[in-house]
Amino acid sequence: MRALERKVTFGVIVGTRGIFNPRLAEAGRRQLLARLKALGYAHVVLPKTATPHGAVESLADAKKCAELFQQQRERIDGVVVVLPNFGDELGVVQTLDWARLDVPVLVQACADRLDAVDVSGRRDAFCGKLSVCNNLYQYGIPFTDTRDHTCDIDSEAFGKDLDSFARICRVVKGLRRARVGAIGTRPAAFQTVRFSEKLLQDSGITVVPVDLSEIIGRARRLDDKTATVKKKLSEIRKYGTIPQRIDNESILKQARLSVVIERWMAENELDASAIQCWSSIQENYGCAACLSMSLMGEKGMPSACEVDVTGAVSMYALLLASGQASGFLDWNNNYADESDKCVCTHCSNYPRSFMGDAIEISELDVLGESLGRENSFGAVKGHVAPGPMTYFRMSTDDRRGTIKAYLGEAEFTDDPFDMDGGIAVCKIPRLRELLGYMCQNGFEHHVAMARTHCAAVLHEAIAKYMRWELYHHK
Repeated sequence: MRALERKVTFGVIVGTRGIFNPRLAEAGRRQLLARLKALGYAHVVLPKTATPHGAVESLADAKKCAELFQQQRERIDGVVVVLPNFGDELGVVQTLDWARLDVPVLVQACADRLDAVDVSGRRDAFCGKLSVCNNLYQYGIPFTDTRDHTCDIDSEAFGKDLDSFARICRVVKGLRRARVGAIGTRPAAFQTVRFSEKLLQDSGITVVPVDLSEIIGRARRLDDKTATVKKKLSEIRKYGTIPQRIDNESILKQARLSVVIERWMAENELDASAIQCWSSIQENYGCAACLSMSLMGEKGMPSACEVDVTGAVSMYALLLASGQASGFLDWNNNYADESDKCVCTHCSNYPRSFMGDAIEISELDVLGESLGRENSFGAVKGHVAPGPMTYFRMSTDDRRGTIKAYLGEAEFTDDPFDMDGGIAVCKIPRLRELLGYMCQNGFEHHVAMARTHCAAVLHEAIAKYMRWELYHHK
């Protein structure tokens, strides 16, 4: 997936304090750089000879480190601060203040051992971390804490901390530079998907529009015999089961549409899209857009229905946090009288990996009845497979001039539900409270979901670093 291919790069600050054994800082530096390399992360750190013991303590050290970070600011996704001993609070905070990177910061402190608390072995990082964090708070620099107050650099716990932190960095950097395509205009009846481009731009999110007629015109002019169309046609036939009643021309239309949309996405360096998926595409071109959206989603280019741009941003945030393809659903039906279950569905544009084994690619059902099934090929149908799930939705609140969001973890179940399209039965604790919050705060009926639990990562990235208003439903 394109958004996940780039290696995460950390700026590294090794803190030390002169009255403690400097060899602890030297050893901590070696351990950390080796651990980052082993876990697949790149790093930016002062050369070992640039400061005493390769650590940051004095103001002169802080200036050197800040200058290096400024020079490498385009590479640095986040900063890892390690305290092999007490550390120097001013060295750490002034490095960050002067560098002005505005990226996530992780603060780690090494644990003391009961058999090494003499003058040469004691670390006191337990205490030093409090001083460093106090200064970060004073300077207004947000930071992420480790699960345990102190931990070993080589520990499993710190490895998990680094994994979560890398995901947080990926979400923050990805959203602050996100480019979202708006293909066509929203359905006239759906005021619910209106949004503010200006509020999105204030968070670094750029919207690139295109008239649907341009996409349709390019698709019509595309020669069926070109290599790209043939390759796409093969991809579609392998993607799911297509009933024999579907004629080859309908599949070719879908292939040409997919090629044109993906080409336009690449030309404009877009990360996600929101598409006018009805009714113009069916009436003026003769197919559905769902399959094209599903194919892109499986490749890490999320695509939302009904030109729901903030829905596409929600999908992209989940992709960055989870490392997996995200889906786009309606909060659609109650599930009998089970208050903590509901049915989420869409026509369907779910990525292939969202579903169980039996995938059918055929016509839209509800829209097909009114628009003609011969004009509606391209729906990915099936039952979403059971398993863990995270849901997320961000929205621009134009009345209050802010961006808001909600978030939670739940599960997809294997409960039956006899309805056409893409079906997901969801079990969500205290669902009625969540729905009440959504209704009272003006959220859309669309929601993004990922097939894993990643709420903690999104919470940290969205509330702390993006500074959006966030309700975390637990």
